[in-house]
Amino acid sequence: MSSEESRKGPDRQEDAGSEAPEPVEEAKGSPGDPGSLEQEVGEDPGTIEEPSAQEEPGAAGSEEVAALAEELGATRQERDEYLDALRRLKAEFENSRKRQERERARVLETASERLVVELLPVLDNLDRALEAEGDIREGVRATRDQLADVLGNEGLLPVASDGLPFDPNVHEAVMGQPSEEHEEGTILQTFERGYLLNGKPIRPAKVMVAKQV
Repeated sequence: MSSEESRKGPDRQEDAGSEAPEPVEEAKGSPGDPGSLEQEVGEDPGTIEEPSAQEEPGAAGSEEVAALAEELGATRQERDEYLDALRRLKAEFENSRKRQERERARVLETASERLVVELLPVLDNLDRALEAEGDIREGVRATRDQLADVLGNEGLLPVASDGLPFDPNVHEAVMGQPSEEHEEGTILQTFERGYLLNGKPIRPAKVMVAKQV
């Protein structure tokens, strides 16, 4: 080899070694390849999935409010109907009570009038007895019997007492007296006669009862 070639030899080696290396193919699926990530993951990482179509929350709330409002309206209507019926019933009751009071007053007035008319003859007999001369006992007794008949027709009856057992429902013991001939509680004497009106005691008989010796 000549001296010129030996001088050029290293230069050629340097030039050969300075040549640019061939590009190395990146491995499939490396971070630098977005396509490989899309294939590996199965979706585009830059795409955000849209939420599925659902009913808006406000729609359900408005429907519930509408249902409650309708139910409240129906309840108020039912309440008003009940109140109206109650008012009518109260008015009918008041009218019925007033009619009964008027009818009762009319019956009492009629009964009083009829009783007075029936008692007028008794009053006339008493007037005649007072005008008569001499013993008026028979006239008074007849007048008394007439009065008893009139009152008896109205349901007035005397309470039986003498010789009967004491009954606190129709008798009032004003005193007691020892007696060997009668059982205890037997009525010995009547001081004031008692009366029943249509079976109801209106005045007890004041009596004296027997006591054990």
